[in-house]
Amino acid sequence: MRWIYLSPHLDDAVLSCGGWIWWQTQQGEKVEIWTVCAGNPPEGPLSPYAQTLHQRWQTGPEAVAVRRQEDQEACQRIGALPRYFSIPDCIYRYDPERGTPIVNRDEDLFQPSLPPSERPWVDMLRTQLEAAISDTDILVCPLALGGHIDHHLARTAVEILAPPSLWYYADFPYALQDCQTELRPITTHRPYPLDLPPEALDAWIEAITCYRSQLSTFWPDLPTLKSEIYYYYQNCKEQILWMPLLSAR
Repeated sequence: MRWIYLSPHLDDAVLSCGGWIWWQTQQGEKVEIWTVCAGNPPEGPLSPYAQTLHQRWQTGPEAVAVRRQEDQEACQRIGALPRYFSIPDCIYRYDPERGTPIVNRDEDLFQPSLPPSERPWVDMLRTQLEAAISDTDILVCPLALGGHIDHHLARTAVEILAPPSLWYYADFPYALQDCQTELRPITTHRPYPLDLPPEALDAWIEAITCYRSQLSTFWPDLPTLKSEIYYYYQNCKEQILWMPLLSAR
């Protein structure tokens, strides 16, 4: 049996579940993290928005290679095996009919649902997942809290596939917005009661710090990151992981 965490980007699964994944691997569970949007940008010039992000990340044109290396380090820290799919990040994708970037500013990243022009990517991902998973795998999918396009893409493809054993995780740090509310994002699942030792939180934080290019997007410094993780776990641990209602685990 494998636990497979579907990560929209080269950081999401670790950001959201890193402490729990570390604990699972410490208990001898086989855990893999499959990143959906890990493909190289298409040939041709990058959009101005993508170029701006590369400057912010300080990666230059090798952003995908840099981020894969960061992800490999993070996965090693928590004992998970990484796997990368070929779909490019939404900042590199174009509307096939208009020939224009689907993302031109930060606000474009977040939508109430997946844009219709993205449907071919859903079909591609569903086909790739169907060929890669087995009936004994447990697939853990993002809830798409926050509404990021690539998170919608991952969840939509998984739910069309309808694997035999499907769990969900809350997307951190977006899930912080719902931390103090009675969150019930999906009626077919219930919260899984997490109980992690301090060492798991330490491993979680250390794994997140491997994503050096991304840290400034979410946190001004390391102490802020640490305090957010501690706050999130202490106050929201009943909302991090969601198991099927009929699951015996």
